[in-house]
Amino acid sequence: MKQDIMKIADQVIANTYNRFPIVLEKGEGCRLWDTQGKSYLDFLAGIAVCNLGHAHPEVVSALTEQAKALFHVSNLYYTIPQVNLAKALVESSFADRVFFCNSGAEANEAAIKLARKYFKDKGQNERYRIISMKQSFHGRTMATLSATGQDKIKKGFDPILEGFDFVPFNDVEALIEKIDEQTCAILLEPIQGEGGVNCPDEGYLKAVRELCYKEDILLIFDEIQTGMGRTGKLFAHEHFGVVPDIMTLAKALANGLPIGAMLATEAVAEAFGPGAHASTFGGTPIVTAASLAVLNRVKTDEILSHCRAMGRYFTNRLLWLKDRHTQIVDVRGKGLMLGMELEADGDAVVRACIEKGFLINCIQGRILRFVPPLIITEKEIDALIDCLDDIL
Repeated sequence: MKQDIMKIADQVIANTYNRFPIVLEKGEGCRLWDTQGKSYLDFLAGIAVCNLGHAHPEVVSALTEQAKALFHVSNLYYTIPQVNLAKALVESSFADRVFFCNSGAEANEAAIKLARKYFKDKGQNERYRIISMKQSFHGRTMATLSATGQDKIKKGFDPILEGFDFVPFNDVEALIEKIDEQTCAILLEPIQGEGGVNCPDEGYLKAVRELCYKEDILLIFDEIQTGMGRTGKLFAHEHFGVVPDIMTLAKALANGLPIGAMLATEAVAEAFGPGAHASTFGGTPIVTAASLAVLNRVKTDEILSHCRAMGRYFTNRLLWLKDRHTQIVDVRGKGLMLGMELEADGDAVVRACIEKGFLINCIQGRILRFVPPLIITEKEIDALIDCLDDIL
């Protein structure tokens, strides 16, 4: 069965992934099973998506009950689950308005459009450029890859969209030098995910926020990977005492169902009037019902405090590994968004972990990324540490 599925997939699915040779068919909590009956501890969580683990009963219940009532109608009409989720997001954040879409890339597209439209509505047509960070990742649509600070993402898709500038992450002086009369917004991840789990220096985000106030520039936080409790706070920017004008969410927002959201203050969101932007499947009843169950669970102190505790424990265990193995260069991250940088390519370590029943991944060639479900336990972390210790 496994070989048959892989053969058919290789014939009919676009070849955009280098897939590992396992076929997964079941999940529960922090564990997955393949078609051969082999189990795996999941330290990837769909790439920071299944924050509550697999088949979480509260999410399954919300999804099942809504499926019996209403899957989809047009956004030309009101629906109760969408309204309830939007209200809960507003009450849980700095924002006053929410726009729903289907993915992180779409949420960032909406943020880019809103930033430009905001200044157009103010009569400042020359202000359309957005400053992003080198090593950032914001998506794979034409606008979001144009906003991404990694050349490898853009290769083969020239000409990319005009209007994006790039500066190094954590470099306030470079940011000041790049701002001019055409700048409308600064777009950044509070912690860079795909770029290598790069954390901000102390005071960096506050300095960016103050700069935006001073220059009348919008601040956009891409919290697609860092949001929904991943770092031990509901949103990562809460750690740093700053708030954006616009924030984007996706990934863990519905624990595996496709949803994206762009949140904004009232003053900024006013630029999106009827017809300015839209999404056929954005915020469907079935997805928003599940997402509300996710939000209500993730924002509890039980989940967030557990994430912080497990993040500290996991970090200390990785540092223990670093003391034992000279090929480990660095350990960094926040909460349960952690990276361990190696001297050499990490792909062999990832494959060895799979053989031993652990799912992790490697970014930027040599950085092992760990983004397990927020319900991970010390015992499960210890099992991975023992595995890595043996492999290294």
